[in-house]
Amino acid sequence: MLLDASDSQLVLVDYQARLMPAIFEGPQVLANAVRLARMAHALRVPTWGTEQNPEKLGPNAPELRELCQKTLPKMHFSAVSDGLADWLRPPARSGGGGNARSLPKHLQKPAAAPASERQTVVLAGCEAHVCLLQTALELIEQEFDVWVVTDACGSRTERNRDAAFDRLAGAGAELVTTEMVAFEWLRTADHPAFRDVQAMIK
Repeated sequence: MLLDASDSQLVLVDYQARLMPAIFEGPQVLANAVRLARMAHALRVPTWGTEQNPEKLGPNAPELRELCQKTLPKMHFSAVSDGLADWLRPPARSGGGGNARSLPKHLQKPAAAPASERQTVVLAGCEAHVCLLQTALELIEQEFDVWVVTDACGSRTERNRDAAFDRLAGAGAELVTTEMVAFEWLRTADHPAFRDVQAMIK
């Protein structure tokens, strides 16, 4: 089971100015999040951000925020409770025009899935044991396939971060690294973006 760029969306949770200095290995965590966002941009993977109580914790790091299509301000620890799932899975459009439904069933064409619907969420963020964990668990409940990028996640303590990973694995999330995501999204050295993406992770 490999990640597919055409079925992926990237969600970056709460890399905020006032939070990052307290995060264990914070500079590395942020650098990997920026790499993920740049790779997503190169491979046309939609990228979303979230910010927890931005009035108190400030915005996400500017170099990350500018790579997100939209950033969701939230007060709940889980971004799903503040509407993230609506961004990831837009409501289906009601059928428009035509009289295909009047045709006999065997002549009707099956409805196509919306082009914007991508079931795989690649997720990274802070704090791993609070906002990232709760967002991931609620996305799993909403039947998304959740892949958590461990080297782009952080907590104030290593123990809390690792406990989050244990719980996420037990709940059915796939645990991956930034480089795993890069090479699975690419699949082949013949990919037109291969050199650009490879340069981002060197």
